[in-house]
Amino acid sequence: MTSEAEVGLLAPGWADSPAAAATSDAAYLRALLDAEIALTRAQAALGLAPEGAAAAVAAVGGLDAGDIAVRARAGGNPVIPLVADLTTAVGAEYGPYVHRGATSQDILDTATMLVAVRTLDLVRADLGRTEAALARLAADHRDTAMPGRTLTQHAVPTTFGLKAAGWRSLVLDARDRVTSVRNSLPAQLSGAAGTLAAFTAYGAQDPTALVAAYARELGLREPGLPWHTLRTPIADLAGCLAFAAGALGKIATDVLTLARTEIAELAEGSGGGSSAMPHKANPVRSTLVAAAARRAPQLAATLYGSLAAEDERPAGAWHAEWEPLRDLLRLVGGAARDAAELTEGLRVNADAMRAHLDLTHGLIVSERLSADLAPVLGRARAKALLTELAQRTYAEGRSLAELLAEQPELEKAVDLDPAHYTGAATTLTDRALERR
Repeated sequence: MTSEAEVGLLAPGWADSPAAAATSDAAYLRALLDAEIALTRAQAALGLAPEGAAAAVAAVGGLDAGDIAVRARAGGNPVIPLVADLTTAVGAEYGPYVHRGATSQDILDTATMLVAVRTLDLVRADLGRTEAALARLAADHRDTAMPGRTLTQHAVPTTFGLKAAGWRSLVLDARDRVTSVRNSLPAQLSGAAGTLAAFTAYGAQDPTALVAAYARELGLREPGLPWHTLRTPIADLAGCLAFAAGALGKIATDVLTLARTEIAELAEGSGGGSSAMPHKANPVRSTLVAAAARRAPQLAATLYGSLAAEDERPAGAWHAEWEPLRDLLRLVGGAARDAAELTEGLRVNADAMRAHLDLTHGLIVSERLSADLAPVLGRARAKALLTELAQRTYAEGRSLAELLAEQPELEKAVDLDPAHYTGAATTLTDRALERR
């Protein structure tokens, strides 16, 4: 049963995304079942349970997530009612082998790792789409000059190719972090207090061999130690997801700025409409990604806060992880989808970029002029002259070129073309594109 709370009415950033399906109640229930099935299979493989028990657990269907959610209130987690339903479903013969030796946190932690792996695979795919789109933009516009902006103001010229290459670098950083964490996520099988004692009681000669078999069944990493209160995997997820959201948020924030009507250097391929103003084409993809980047750090903070978990199993710290981690997976999954659509459809207005280089009437290359004129006039005189001419440019509405031409101290014209002062931008772009 899918609850109405899951449809994403107020969450257009992740609604109808692959990540939404991968983190749904149905997907979590599937992961819980997979964890229980793997446990029975691993025990059967080591002779600790009959083969029929694993097949019986795997054959159970028709479980109701909504009913399990309501009944979870009694014990504080959904594994307790799930185990009750599985035990009833497999019958008296195999019921004793359901969940044998495990504790609720073993199953829920393992299910969470399965949900995370499956969602991160989707995120990686969309990060790959975004990276490829940005690589094309960087290559196509490696020589497209535009104003560089610092503290909101024109600084010196740069190129859009370098900007796109920088975005891509962040996306690749996010991809690498997501991949590293995804490949490190472990199974959890520790028993009541992390000692594996119950499995010994049920006949396991070496309970760590059971943990290894369990991890293999699931395709997860074998844990070095029980991690009921050693929450490195959760912290790693928090970190890589928050970073990915921020990396994509940087792209979105730049696009939102450069897509303003009065700037119009960029535009989304298909903007969203307005309920009141027919002329608008809002940068909706960028808006949703930017929103995700603002929410992700707070969700990650809750997960980091849960690292302080008492004893061998905590009361509250573990429970506090469930919702923010799922929200973070959904949020980043949706943002990755939106970023891929954004970058694949992004439109670049090179003419507007070129026109904006002239907005300061030549002053955007004042740094270059300082370097060129210092050997001619002396450093102090060059700085004083350019400061004076900058003030006159604004006050008189004249170009810097005109004012420089009137200076008797200067015997020849200086190059004021902003496109000729982009430094090593093309070299840096090419270097960045070598990264795979």
